[in-house]
Amino acid sequence: MTLRAVVVGGGLGGMAAAVALAHAGIEVEVHEQAQQLTEVGAGVSLAPNGLRMLERLGVGQAVERVGVRYMSNRLLLSDGQPASHEPHHFSQPGTNVGIHRADLLALLAAQLPAALVRTGHRCTAFSQDTGTATVGFADGTTATADVVIGADGIHSVLQGFVVPAAKPVFSGVAAYRGLVPRIDGYRADAIQMWMGENKHFLVFPVRSGQLLNYVGFVPSETSVRESWSARGDTAALAAHFAGWDPVIGRVIAAISGPGGSGFQWGMYDRAPLPKWSSGRLTLLGDAAHPMLPHLGQGVNQALEDAVALATLLGACASSADVPSGLAAYERLRWDRTARVQLGSRRQGAGYDSSGRQLVDRRWIYEYDAWAEAVALT
Repeated sequence: MTLRAVVVGGGLGGMAAAVALAHAGIEVEVHEQAQQLTEVGAGVSLAPNGLRMLERLGVGQAVERVGVRYMSNRLLLSDGQPASHEPHHFSQPGTNVGIHRADLLALLAAQLPAALVRTGHRCTAFSQDTGTATVGFADGTTATADVVIGADGIHSVLQGFVVPAAKPVFSGVAAYRGLVPRIDGYRADAIQMWMGENKHFLVFPVRSGQLLNYVGFVPSETSVRESWSARGDTAALAAHFAGWDPVIGRVIAAISGPGGSGFQWGMYDRAPLPKWSSGRLTLLGDAAHPMLPHLGQGVNQALEDAVALATLLGACASSADVPSGLAAYERLRWDRTARVQLGSRRQGAGYDSSGRQLVDRRWIYEYDAWAEAVALT
């Protein structure tokens, strides 16, 4: 018997899950609330643990082609002087890849027949019985399958059918982020982080080194909307980093030029949920474990989720085994993602104290979620 799966959410985590499920021989369809698959104009840093999963999904070579592998990795103080740190406190040269989020989404979407992705489907309801699970959408349609995966983000509707809805927690930090054309003198394969007191600034290349992704992290006494599209105030960003390394000033100046973009992003996470699964429903990515970006692990952990979940569901002999497969997925992933969530908080505090108490990343990067899942089958 071939299992059927419905994935709710067509972002990076949801599309990765759909590709992984299809590779495992499971019939899958994706339902996305937006009218078209789209990602914001921003970059994502892929770490070795996530790159391993993308190889499993068949897009590893394409990622290398459209992304940028960082061969220069610099952790700096606010004036541009090198910071003293251990190599494993920051990504080491040659290990990580920067990629435009839209480019990664397009690579994943190309692995699936277009007919399997249904846009304009906003999830509003869920029900299940002993044999099937059904999702309801705002347009009155439904989708029924053996398993439903909630990859619908930090404001997940499906989370409320697993545990009482838990609101995201504001971190006290706002981020200004966007893309600019690569400035003269900035290496096309370099990631740089500047650290100071209560703020830090990150730059890394995407799109084969043509663009620079920047993020300026600053304190905020009032909660900022958790949004990927709220416009940022470039003058305010410049004021926050006045007197820092002039390279930062040149990046900020490029925001207002041709090809530049600037947005403001409230940074939220949430305490680990008590559970992710209920019967034939489970959660994945930000719906299960939203985390701050300071370890660069949000997308990477969603990729691990996707491959681990598909591996365990692919080992199910029949539909009756789905609930136990989801329970195994939760047991495998819960402790690790909770630890990464907490580590991301610690890393942000370290960056905001000129590099004190940074996190050893080796335990994150050396992990192979596929191998761990196989060991449970």
